[in-house]
Amino acid sequence: MAELSPKCRSCGVPLVDEVLDLGMSPLCESFLRSDQLDRAEVFYPLKVLACGGCGLVQLREYVSPDEIFGEYAYFSSYSDSWVRHAAEYCRAMHGRLGLGGSSLVVELGSNDGYLLQHFGELGVPVLGVEPAANVAAAAEAKGVPTRVAFFGAKVANELLAEGRAADLIVGNNVLAQVPDLNDFVAGIALLLKPAGTATLEFPSLEQTVAGNQFDQVYHEHFSYFSLVSVEALVARHGLVVADVEELPSHGGSLRVHLRHAAGAPEIAARVGALRARELAAGCADPARLAGFGSVVEATKRRLLAFLIEAREAGRRVVGYGAPGKGNTLLNYCGIRTDFLDYLVDRNPYKHGRFTPGTHIPIFPVERIAETRPDYLLILPWNLRREIVRQMAPVIAPWGGSLVVPIPTLEVIEAKEVLA
Repeated sequence: MAELSPKCRSCGVPLVDEVLDLGMSPLCESFLRSDQLDRAEVFYPLKVLACGGCGLVQLREYVSPDEIFGEYAYFSSYSDSWVRHAAEYCRAMHGRLGLGGSSLVVELGSNDGYLLQHFGELGVPVLGVEPAANVAAAAEAKGVPTRVAFFGAKVANELLAEGRAADLIVGNNVLAQVPDLNDFVAGIALLLKPAGTATLEFPSLEQTVAGNQFDQVYHEHFSYFSLVSVEALVARHGLVVADVEELPSHGGSLRVHLRHAAGAPEIAARVGALRARELAAGCADPARLAGFGSVVEATKRRLLAFLIEAREAGRRVVGYGAPGKGNTLLNYCGIRTDFLDYLVDRNPYKHGRFTPGTHIPIFPVERIAETRPDYLLILPWNLRREIVRQMAPVIAPWGGSLVVPIPTLEVIEAKEVLA
């Protein structure tokens, strides 16, 4: 149950500034079986708050991590571009840090082994720490040793007792899913060797706001980070951001490189440059962030207007992908089977299930060729190029089009993509 007077999960300052209200929504990865459709679903508020102390943007914690991650529907390996991104990272860090057979790479929130498998191919010992047992089993099947646990100081001390200090700690899109940030970062500081490096990737708050990416908000993402808020968090645990990279993934992400402050690491010039840019953009100013809400409301109106016009013209619209972010958009906009006939997804786990809250059925991708819809709404817009490349040849024969809802509504004629 949420506390009556919420406090920042990073610095403890009372949270009084609301910057976005997306209404009520169920857990975005709680896909339903057909026998669950007549049961009551639990909806929680999706209200975004900003800390006036450290600048962290966050949700209140309504649901425990055990409820979210006991069995998880997201498998990283079903995105080809994300696997390529991971492979490129592994090759780069292998060379940058000189990792070898006597090193240890630990990934936090290692999912199905999508990343660590590449370090294994390079001859570097690895260990995944993953709370969802079902996806951890998929990693083990690939030969990636994985411990099923929520990472924090306790797990770090257990690994140290086993002689497993890390040369590199990796956390890709996991920091947002951690309710106890200070325990998590304290664990990183404990497990990391004195000369080690930890890298954390997360969607950039600056880009989330500038790109109108409101569907990045869902209950599984407790926090939304800027460089400014991360620096304040890690400094509390004797760590420093020694470098930062700006990445195109997830609509614009940051990769911070953390080192022990006691080692007096050299700080890359781009750290200070990005910090200054974020402050100028208002990323740590709750009053300026509050303007995001009106932009989101306009996006909802445009999408609904398009879907209404398509339906009234007798057009068939289906959705590609059933990502967590898609369920935020569907529930906020009230889009159900009156607008979308069905969704398709590459993940077999989701086939035969229904989206939480909106109850849209999910099928294999082959369903599109069987039913020949007029429009294909791309919900994982961050994979836009990959999906357009895959699907344009499929829907072009009958004159189908692709629709991208974010950052602004865009209709892409499949035949023009192939021209």
